[in-house]
Amino acid sequence: MRMTERITKAVIPAAGLGTRFLPATKAMPKEMLPVVDKPAIQYVVEEAVEAGLTDVLMITGRNKNALENHFDRVAELEATLVAKGDTAKLEKVNQSTDLADMHYVRQGDPLGLGHAVLRAKMHVGREPFAVLLGDDIIDARDVLLARMLEEQIARNASIVALLEVDPDSIHLYGAAAVEATDEDDVVRITGLVEKPAKEDAPSNYAVIGRYVLKPDVFDVLEHTQPGKGGEIQLTDALMEMAADVEGTGGVYGVIFRGRRYDTGDKLDYIKAVIQLAADRDDLGPELKPWLAEYVAGLGRD
Repeated sequence: MRMTERITKAVIPAAGLGTRFLPATKAMPKEMLPVVDKPAIQYVVEEAVEAGLTDVLMITGRNKNALENHFDRVAELEATLVAKGDTAKLEKVNQSTDLADMHYVRQGDPLGLGHAVLRAKMHVGREPFAVLLGDDIIDARDVLLARMLEEQIARNASIVALLEVDPDSIHLYGAAAVEATDEDDVVRITGLVEKPAKEDAPSNYAVIGRYVLKPDVFDVLEHTQPGKGGEIQLTDALMEMAADVEGTGGVYGVIFRGRRYDTGDKLDYIKAVIQLAADRDDLGPELKPWLAEYVAGLGRD
């Protein structure tokens, strides 16, 4: 890709069943669970748009129609709000409608993240693109994706986001073996291990749900064999690309030191709602004193 070009396409895999949140997700996609007053998926799309990605492809599955509906017009609701003169709520409703050029394709068989990314091949074509996982919300005040896009263009390589985690938690993530580069926040990835035991992890740098990938990844995924759980793992494809520096440009990691909220786990989801609400100007002034009083009361029990 030439330096004068810019990356515009984002792929958001959203075909998972959300079994951790049953029964709430029995009839509602997990991506539509509210984080304060917006569904989790809207935070992710907003992040993509803020970084300059205006063409968004969502990889969906059965019973995911609510995702398409959320980013579509709702004429009756808009007319009702106009009639009431409620411009504040109307603006919020229209915000999700006007965010980006949205597209949808179904994954079909639930064969893993690598398979979901491969379903984007026809839409993406032969240009670099970003992948954003809906379970990870990156705080809008902290820059990550824009930094990754810069590195992709500068290095002509695939870029993943890395987060330094407690070694006792590395088994929950893909772990990266890394080498230093000329940038403090950028490392070259020499290997990846999916959810390793603590003693087998090459580092405590965990791969989190942001990627900027060269289109070569599609060629690799097409011959990637199913791995753990019988699924086609994106990690396996990236591992192959990391070894093929001459052919694919290799894989680099941008180390993220900002605020990240995991909405894929029940406890972390609750923490995310509390943290984001406490930081808001309209909710924080009343929530923080109540929260402090509540926590103090727990200590007296």
